[in-house]
Amino acid sequence: MSAAPATDNLSQFRRLIEALPENPRVVVSGNGAVPWTLLKELDARVERYVLHSLNGPPGLPDREGVTLETAFVGPGVRRSPRLAYVPSRLSLVPRLYHTTMPPDVVLVHTSAPHIGKVSLGTEVNVMPAAIEAARARGGIVVAQVDSNVPYVFGDGELELSRFDAVVEAEDPLGGTHGGPVDTSDPVVASIAERVSSLIRNGATLQLGIGAVPDAVLAGLVEHRGLRIWSEMVSDGILELERRGCLDDGTVMTASFLLGSPDLYAWAHRNPRLRLLRSEAVNDPARIALNPAMVSVNTGLQVDLYGQVNAARVHGRIHSGFGGQTDFIVGALHSVGGQAIIALRSWHPKADCSTIVPMLEEPATSFQPSAVVTEHGVAGLFGRTQVEQVMNLIEKAAHPDVRDELVEEAYALGLLRAAE
Repeated sequence: MSAAPATDNLSQFRRLIEALPENPRVVVSGNGAVPWTLLKELDARVERYVLHSLNGPPGLPDREGVTLETAFVGPGVRRSPRLAYVPSRLSLVPRLYHTTMPPDVVLVHTSAPHIGKVSLGTEVNVMPAAIEAARARGGIVVAQVDSNVPYVFGDGELELSRFDAVVEAEDPLGGTHGGPVDTSDPVVASIAERVSSLIRNGATLQLGIGAVPDAVLAGLVEHRGLRIWSEMVSDGILELERRGCLDDGTVMTASFLLGSPDLYAWAHRNPRLRLLRSEAVNDPARIALNPAMVSVNTGLQVDLYGQVNAARVHGRIHSGFGGQTDFIVGALHSVGGQAIIALRSWHPKADCSTIVPMLEEPATSFQPSAVVTEHGVAGLFGRTQVEQVMNLIEKAAHPDVRDELVEEAYALGLLRAAE
């Protein structure tokens, strides 16, 4: 439940809302940082608008008159008939705000002031670019200042003068709650163990969200000198920090936080952490500068061509490109880098193999260093076509479908009779 916002500041925000153009584009912080008080006020007063957010959580306005626009589909909008998906690599989303999708309003959830500035807290990501684009076209930028939000150093530190209105209101931050990773699933545990074995001391890590990445982090507690350059910092990374696994001389770099209240409290004014804008964190050239960059992401399907579908299920958009393409390219160009796709060999809900002859859905990325399942590590990069196909079949695919995959490989011309 939100605390009552300051009346004068809220009145100023309402006056700004009244002057908005017809069907404005409203960009809001996503993930666990939605400024719920501001969004509720705007939704009650604007009949039609475009609501743009990344990884939108449940609770976003979803009614006639609201278009839910996003380049990365979150659980709050995934099945909405009002979803407007925008295919884009995350590193290029900021460019959209200056070209085809200029914002009229930007609503952010910030920390309390510190030395004349506030911080965008847990969600920097694409928000600085959205603020700049709105300013460039005379749009409005409003901050919901909240003592629950940590002050995090980096590109999200902004002077109060950057905002047209500042509304004081408290809303709980969203996110996943921390705690021990559940290792009771032997498949997840096996995948995590195999991925962890590929990561050496001193590597730089990027891991996505989900059971497998969490389990991989839990499997790195004996490693030392690890570095972090990742879109997200989670409780798993916090645990590595507390166990002394991370390099003391390197600042952790990310663009957003998603986790428990313990994670958010740790991040508050912590000089060990910097949250930078997506153009920096997801720039493949900057990713490639990190030594032994290891990107660990998951997928829904991998085919015998080395293509990965991580975005669509039966034609329906599930998530989007996100940062997978950015980090696969960056990791492959890093000295000693690896781009790993980790997934189950068998999808338990769909009851089908995740290693398929050829994708029927659009590809999210292609040719990672390796594909890892509970059955093994299938090396792809630097292998011949035949080696790539046989590695996927013999080391990654479920045994029940291996013969069928071999037949399909011959039918597709990936294998020839003499091989």
